Amino acid sequence: MSRDAPDVTVAVVAARDGRLLCVEERINGRRVLNQPAGHLEPGETLVEAAVRETREEAGWNVHITALIGIHQWANPISNVRYLRFAFAADPLDEIPGAQLDAGILRALWLTPTELQSEAARHRSPLVWRDAEAFLGGCRYPLALLDALP
Repeated sequence: MSRDAPDVTVAVVAARDGRLLCVEERINGRRVLNQPAGHLEPGETLVEAAVRETREEAGWNVHITALIGIHQWANPISNVRYLRFAFAADPLDEIPGAQLDAGILRALWLTPTELQSEAARHRSPLVWRDAEAFLGGCRYPLALLDALP
């Protein structure tokens, strides 16, 4: 069943010591890899959603530095359509004892090679697309995003 409007989501690509912040989660009984990502909630900006999702899914505070890209994707299995805003971020600090969202098994730092070698476990093709854009230096100013009150 397809809906008219896509789900608006955010994702965060953060790097530390040559490794990318990822989450391992269980989706439909399968262990998959993703960036910290999730849905935009009512009343928040895209940047606020990206910071919140990284706290909730990875247990890290981050500072969003740039927009990496905006992607449309339709899940061929569920027919759910997504409009994903991907952000670059600087990791600030890990939140001690953070309770991760339901379904999230753990946060982990993977080298780009490790992440790419696990392509069969990526939650969607957007995982590597965002990582590749980040690694290639793709950065757009946050001023492109305007949230009116």
